[in-house]
Amino acid sequence: MNDLGLLIAAARAAAPLALDRWKTDQTVWHKDDGAGPVSEADYAVDAALKAHLTAARPDYGWLSEETPDDAARLSRRSVFVVDPIDGTRAYVAGEDTWALSLAVVTDGVPVAAAVFLPAKDRLFSAASGEGAMLNNAAIRASTPDSLTGARVLANKAAFEPHHWPGGVPDVSRHFRPSLAYRMCLVAEGRYDAMITFRDAWEWDIAAGALIAAEAGAAVSDRFGAALQFNSPAALTPGVVCGGKAVWQGVVSGANGA
Repeated sequence: MNDLGLLIAAARAAAPLALDRWKTDQTVWHKDDGAGPVSEADYAVDAALKAHLTAARPDYGWLSEETPDDAARLSRRSVFVVDPIDGTRAYVAGEDTWALSLAVVTDGVPVAAAVFLPAKDRLFSAASGEGAMLNNAAIRASTPDSLTGARVLANKAAFEPHHWPGGVPDVSRHFRPSLAYRMCLVAEGRYDAMITFRDAWEWDIAAGALIAAEAGAAVSDRFGAALQFNSPAALTPGVVCGGKAVWQGVVSGANGA
């Protein structure tokens, strides 16, 4: 089984652990420094994914939101980068826009990705050079010719005036809790771009970054630089993705170019 097939099989096998606990009175903890909630399901899905994936690829490293980090991953050429439940706040609130986000990163670049929304039965997937899929049908990002009027997925903070030296752009702002899902919605063409100017954890974006790129979107950090993964800090300086013209409008407008 190739890496993409392995990710898809692991996501589908682990998803029932999340669905069975969804909308129940499971225990939920709150991480330090306002980092958000973590549920019993987060840990259960994480353990299942790790067991499934590392048994199949014992030479790959492991980076997950819910596993204590191990610097040994930095010496591995290939690494699983996983968020067992991306959008935990939505998950514990009983909403359906949460996802299992799985990627294989090789030499710092995602090469296989699966983002599975079990409550919606939506599976986004991609492998390097093979395009992006939603439930086995090819998808493409939108290609508007301007940021003006674009449909953008972002939180309110992304459109505070201090982020836009030349003025806040005239866009239609929307929101989804899961960063991975936001990137997939751009890949699907339902929205024209997604923005987060906050530092982003690699496990939140590795899978979505490949899916968006394979769908034809431009993907970068907030400054327009290529994303690099399996870094010591496991953080990137924000994320921007979208059709080329919209992406360029965001990167230029937010950096005073």
